[in-house]
Amino acid sequence: MDLIDEIFAPDFIAHEADQDIQGPEGVRQFILMLHAAFPDLHVIVEDVVAEGDKVVQRWSGHGSHQGGLMGLPPSGKRISVAGITISRFEGGKVAEEWEHYDMLGMMQQLGALPSSTEQQEAAVGT
Repeated sequence: MDLIDEIFAPDFIAHEADQDIQGPEGVRQFILMLHAAFPDLHVIVEDVVAEGDKVVQRWSGHGSHQGGLMGLPPSGKRISVAGITISRFEGGKVAEEWEHYDMLGMMQQLGALPSSTEQQEAAVGT
Protein backbone atom coordinates (compact mmCIF):
# COMPACT_ATOMS: atom_id res chain seq x y z
CA MET A 1 0.00 0.00 0.00
CA ASP A 2 2.90 2.35 0.74
CA LEU A 3 4.23 2.04 -2.82
CA ILE A 4 0.99 2.73 -4.70
CA ASP A 5 1.86 6.39 -5.39
CA GLU A 6 5.29 5.33 -6.70
CA ILE A 7 3.86 2.61 -8.98
CA PHE A 8 0.69 4.19 -10.41
CA ALA A 9 0.48 7.44 -12.39
CA PRO A 10 -1.72 10.21 -10.93
CA ASP A 11 -4.14 9.84 -13.86
CA PHE A 12 -4.06 6.02 -13.81
CA ILE A 13 -7.16 4.20 -15.06
CA ALA A 14 -7.97 0.49 -14.88
CA HIS A 15 -10.69 -0.88 -17.12
CA GLU A 16 -12.44 -3.61 -15.13
CA ALA A 17 -15.39 -5.68 -16.33
CA ASP A 18 -17.80 -3.97 -13.94
CA GLN A 19 -16.12 -0.62 -13.20
CA ASP A 20 -13.20 1.68 -13.94
CA ILE A 21 -10.65 2.31 -11.21
CA GLN A 22 -9.12 5.77 -11.29
CA GLY A 23 -5.94 7.11 -9.75
CA PRO A 24 -3.75 5.77 -6.98
CA GLU A 25 -6.56 6.33 -4.45
CA GLY A 26 -8.88 4.15 -6.55
CA VAL A 27 -6.23 1.40 -6.53
CA ARG A 28 -5.94 1.72 -2.76
CA GLN A 29 -9.73 1.42 -2.31
CA PHE A 30 -9.90 -1.57 -4.69
CA ILE A 31 -7.17 -3.41 -2.77
CA LEU A 32 -8.88 -2.67 0.56
CA MET A 33 -12.18 -3.99 -0.82
CA LEU A 34 -10.52 -7.20 -2.07
CA HIS A 35 -8.72 -7.80 1.22
CA ALA A 36 -11.92 -7.16 3.20
CA ALA A 37 -13.72 -9.80 1.10
CA PHE A 38 -10.75 -12.22 0.91
CA PRO A 39 -8.38 -11.52 3.83
CA ASP A 40 -6.22 -14.53 2.92
CA LEU A 41 -6.05 -13.60 -0.78
CA HIS A 42 -2.98 -15.00 -2.48
CA VAL A 43 -2.16 -14.05 -6.08
CA ILE A 44 0.39 -15.97 -8.14
CA VAL A 45 1.81 -14.43 -11.30
CA GLU A 46 2.04 -17.35 -13.72
CA ASP A 47 3.52 -15.58 -16.78
CA VAL A 48 4.80 -12.13 -17.71
CA VAL A 49 5.33 -10.92 -21.28
CA ALA A 50 6.56 -7.41 -22.10
CA GLU A 51 6.79 -5.50 -25.34
CA GLY A 52 7.17 -1.77 -25.82
CA ASP A 53 5.18 0.10 -23.18
CA LYS A 54 2.97 -2.88 -22.25
CA VAL A 55 3.34 -5.77 -19.81
CA VAL A 56 0.93 -8.72 -19.79
CA GLN A 57 0.52 -10.80 -16.64
CA ARG A 58 -1.35 -14.11 -16.47
CA TRP A 59 -2.26 -14.74 -12.86
CA SER A 60 -4.32 -16.87 -10.51
CA GLY A 61 -5.87 -15.82 -7.22
CA HIS A 62 -7.03 -17.93 -4.30
CA GLY A 63 -8.79 -17.00 -1.08
CA SER A 64 -11.64 -17.50 1.36
CA HIS A 65 -14.75 -15.32 1.09
CA GLN A 66 -14.83 -13.79 4.58
CA GLY A 67 -16.33 -10.34 3.87
CA GLY A 68 -19.05 -8.80 1.73
CA LEU A 69 -18.43 -8.62 -2.00
CA MET A 70 -20.67 -7.02 -4.66
CA GLY A 71 -23.66 -7.30 -2.34
CA LEU A 72 -22.94 -10.92 -1.41
CA PRO A 73 -22.63 -11.73 2.29
CA PRO A 74 -19.55 -13.70 3.41
CA SER A 75 -19.89 -17.38 2.49
CA GLY A 76 -16.65 -18.80 3.90
CA LYS A 77 -16.16 -20.58 0.55
CA ARG A 78 -12.70 -20.90 -1.00
CA ILE A 79 -12.36 -19.63 -4.53
CA SER A 80 -9.80 -19.91 -7.30
CA VAL A 81 -9.86 -17.38 -10.12
CA ALA A 82 -7.65 -16.99 -13.20
CA GLY A 83 -7.10 -13.75 -15.06
CA ILE A 84 -4.98 -11.64 -17.37
CA THR A 85 -3.94 -8.03 -16.82
CA ILE A 86 -2.39 -5.80 -19.49
CA SER A 87 -0.53 -2.81 -18.05
CA ARG A 88 0.60 0.21 -20.07
CA PHE A 89 3.53 2.18 -18.68
CA GLU A 90 4.24 5.87 -19.14
CA GLY A 91 7.04 7.80 -17.44
CA GLY A 92 8.05 4.73 -15.42
CA LYS A 93 4.60 4.28 -13.85
CA VAL A 94 1.52 2.23 -14.65
CA ALA A 95 -0.77 4.57 -16.58
CA GLU A 96 -3.54 2.22 -17.72
CA GLU A 97 -4.66 -1.37 -17.24
CA TRP A 98 -7.13 -3.78 -18.78
CA GLU A 99 -8.08 -6.75 -16.63
CA HIS A 100 -10.11 -9.81 -17.50
CA TYR A 101 -10.81 -12.63 -15.09
CA ASP A 102 -13.27 -15.46 -14.69
CA MET A 103 -16.00 -13.53 -12.87
CA LEU A 104 -18.64 -16.13 -13.86
CA GLY A 105 -16.56 -18.92 -12.31
CA MET A 106 -15.97 -16.84 -9.19
CA MET A 107 -19.70 -16.12 -8.77
CA GLN A 108 -20.49 -19.82 -9.26
CA GLN A 109 -17.89 -20.79 -6.64
CA LEU A 110 -19.44 -18.29 -4.22
CA GLY A 111 -22.88 -19.82 -4.82
CA ALA A 112 -24.30 -16.61 -6.32
CA LEU A 113 -24.94 -18.31 -9.68
CA PRO A 114 -25.62 -21.95 -10.53
CA SER A 115 -22.73 -23.94 -11.95
CA SER A 116 -22.96 -25.42 -15.46
CA THR A 117 -23.63 -28.84 -13.86
CA GLU A 118 -26.49 -27.39 -11.81
CA GLN A 119 -27.89 -25.69 -14.93
CA GLN A 120 -27.77 -28.96 -16.89
CA GLU A 121 -29.46 -30.87 -14.07
CA ALA A 122 -32.21 -28.24 -13.86
CA ALA A 123 -32.71 -28.40 -17.63
CA VAL A 124 -33.29 -32.17 -17.58
CA GLY A 125 -35.27 -32.09 -14.35
CA THR A 126 -32.95 -34.18 -12.19
